[in-house]
Amino acid sequence: MKTREFLLKKFQIVKLFFFCLILLSVSGCFMKKRSMTEETTSRQIIVNDESFNFLLYLPKNYEAENRKWPLLIFLHGAGERGKDLEKVKIHGPPKLIEKGKSFPFIVVSPQCPEGTWWELDGLNDLLQNILKNYRVDLERIYLTGLSMGGFGTWAWAMDRAETFAALAPICGGGDTERVCLLKDTHVWVFHGRQDKVVPVERSVNMVNALRECGGNVKFTIYPEAGHDSWSVTYDNPDLYKWFLK
Repeated sequence: MKTREFLLKKFQIVKLFFFCLILLSVSGCFMKKRSMTEETTSRQIIVNDESFNFLLYLPKNYEAENRKWPLLIFLHGAGERGKDLEKVKIHGPPKLIEKGKSFPFIVVSPQCPEGTWWELDGLNDLLQNILKNYRVDLERIYLTGLSMGGFGTWAWAMDRAETFAALAPICGGGDTERVCLLKDTHVWVFHGRQDKVVPVERSVNMVNALRECGGNVKFTIYPEAGHDSWSVTYDNPDLYKWFLK
C-alpha cells in the first residue's frame, strides 16, 4: 500500500514537472513575440511650453552597429490626433512595426495635438532633437504622411527642402506656387482616384507643377481606391527600397 502511494506521489511530481516545462515554453514564445513588437517606444519633448509626443523606432542593430542610420518620419492623418500614442499605430509604418515588421530606418512618428494641424516649428524642433540624440545619416532623411499628414509632408518639405532626400505624400495637397522648391528632391505621390475626402486633383496639381519645373517626381493613382490609398502604399516593400535609393 505504501509502495503504491509512493509511486502515485512520484507520478504526480513528474506530471507537475512536465506541466511547468510546458508553461515555461509557452511563456518563452510570448516573450519572444513581445520583444519583436515592442521596439517602438514613446518619447516626449517640450515645444513652446507644450508637450509633443512621438513614437521612436530604432533598428534591431542600432546599438550593436556604431554607424549612422537613415531616418524615416511619418505624419499621421486627422483621426489620430490627441494624446494617446496608440492611435498613431493605427496606420502606416507604426502599424507595421507593431505587427513585428523590421525596418532599416530610425522611424519617428509624432502625434499632432487634438484640434490642430501639423505645425512646422514643432516639427523642426522635433527633428533637431532627433538629430542631436540619435545617429542619423543627414543624407538620408525621408518624409511621408497620409491625408492631413500628406498635406503636412508637402508643407514641411517645402519649408525645409534642403533637409529631405525623398518624400512620399499620400492623398494630400499643397501650395503649387512653392512646389518648385522641391525640384531637386525625389518625390513619389500616391492618391486614390475615387477619393471623396481629398480630391485626386490636389495631388495632380502638385505633380504637374513640380514636373513643369523639372522635378523628379513619380505619381501613382489607384483607380479603384477611395480616401484610403495609404494601406496598399505602406504595405508595398518597393516604397522602402525606393527611399533607400
